[in-house]
Amino acid sequence: MNKSDLITALATGAGTTKAIAGAVVDHLGVTAAATLAAGGEVTLPGIGSLKPVKRAAREGRNPLTGDKLKIPAKTVAKFTAAKALKDALAAPAGKKAKKAK
Repeated sequence: MNKSDLITALATGAGTTKAIAGAVVDHLGVTAAATLAAGGEVTLPGIGSLKPVKRAAREGRNPLTGDKLKIPAKTVAKFTAAKALKDALAAPAGKKAKKAK
């Protein structure tokens, strides 16, 4: 599913226009990035959560030349799937997963 498909599905499911659904999708990304940058956690009910995790500096190797290089420390987003999403993916083929409440 690409962005256009997501916007269409959201607009249809919410009974709204594609323009409004598109604005929501765009703003969701901006809001999540700002929250994570400030050290907060973003929870998407039924999908999962994103939280910032600090990754330590480490030494790596250039795969082409084998030379050592330093990889700087950075903060990355870590995604943890919600139970509802895990259950939906674990449902046997041909059967619909139970709807999350």
